[in-house]
Formats: sequence, C-alpha cells, structure tokens
Amino acid sequence: MTKDPHFQALENMYLDAPINAFYDPRIEVSEAEAIVEIEVSKKLFHSNAVHGSVYFKMLDDAAFFAASSLEKEVFLLTTSFTTYLTRPVSSGILRSVGRVVNQNKSQLIAEAVVYDSQGKEVGRGSGIFVRGRVPLREVPGYTA
Repeated sequence: MTKDPHFQALENMYLDAPINAFYDPRIEVSEAEAIVEIEVSKKLFHSNAVHGSVYFKMLDDAAFFAASSLEKEVFLLTTSFTTYLTRPVSSGILRSVGRVVNQNKSQLIAEAVVYDSQGKEVGRGSGIFVRGRVPLREVPGYTA
C-alpha cells in the first residue's frame, strides 16, 4: 500500500527541522494520528532521568502532526498545550501517540500519550491547533 503523499511530506518536514538533529526522532503520520519515538540517552537527562522538555516535545509533536494530517493547505500553529508528567524514564525508547479528538472550522484538538519501553504511560497532554497563514508548500522540508 502506497503512503499518502501528504503524510510522507509531513514526516519529511518533521525530520528536516534543525532541532531534530539533536533528538534524532522517528515519526509516522497517518490520518488523525502520529507516532513519535526517541531513544533515551544521557544527553536528554536532567539529573538521573529524561528532562520534562523531552516529554513536552514528544507530546506536542505527536499531537501537532496528528492534527496536521487533516490540514493539507496551511501550516498549523500550537495555541496551547497542557502537559502532565507522570513517571521518570532513564532508559529505553519513548513512544508518543497523538490523536485528533475534535475539529471544527477554526481549530483542531489533539491528545497525546507518551509511553516507556514497557508500554507504561509516563506522560500525557492535549493541545489546541489553529490554521496559520503560511502555505505548506512554503514550509522547509514539506515536499508533497
């Protein structure tokens, strides 16, 4: 089965973002869903476990790209994002799953959960995303 060109373009755009050179994530985008994975390493630590900013990034990225899967014309913007950190992680692979839970003319709402290597929930979040003014074709890395 051939991957939807919009989903592939979103994955390319994500991986092309300069910040992701540091995190070295993987992403998979499908309709109303996105999965982001990052391997835990000491460069992500604050003290003895992964810094909370990594949880936030994974949750926001998974929710954002789940929402973006439904918008083919313009770049979305995160207007708010609430994050809950429930458990520290110091090894393995973190996996964040984002899903769109509501959408209307002006906004999309998506939730995400991040899991450790054993499948235990270690954080969750939800965000509101709105359509911006920048056409996707003008966003670096987006090649449909």
